[in-house]
Amino acid sequence: MPRNILTLLTLAVLCLALGVPATALAVGSGPPPQPASRPAPADTAEAAYTRGLKAKEAKRFPEAVTSFRAAVGLNPRYPEAWNELGFALRQTGQYAEALKAYDEALRLRPNFPEAMEYLGEAYVKLGRMDDARAVLERLKRLDANHARELEEAITAAK
Repeated sequence: MPRNILTLLTLAVLCLALGVPATALAVGSGPPPQPASRPAPADTAEAAYTRGLKAKEAKRFPEAVTSFRAAVGLNPRYPEAWNELGFALRQTGQYAEALKAYDEALRLRPNFPEAMEYLGEAYVKLGRMDDARAVLERLKRLDANHARELEEAITAAK
């Protein structure tokens, strides 16, 4: 084997062993290529939802709204995210939008007790007591704990 080929093979084996690109040893080739940066993983509805829950827990409701909007944007068939979006919107005083979010959560999961409770509480805030009581009656058949919470909100508003 000619000496040049043997030298190149030796260099190639050495580069492999050291993890160095073989082009890094070529004379006059410039700096070695940099490894491609890894792209940030695409956001998922679940990741956005989790960020929203953390913001909600910290009472950063505008941030929670943004995160829950992202979650439902990525997965429009995510009733928990719609429900939490409604909650965060209600906390920021955006009642009309909150009602729409609860309606969507309940469209996707018709017997969703937490969404019903939150919807009823939004009605209470809006002074729509008949609507709140209608939700309460429906909720009593599904979940006693959530019904009790809504009933307390109705009673407190009187």
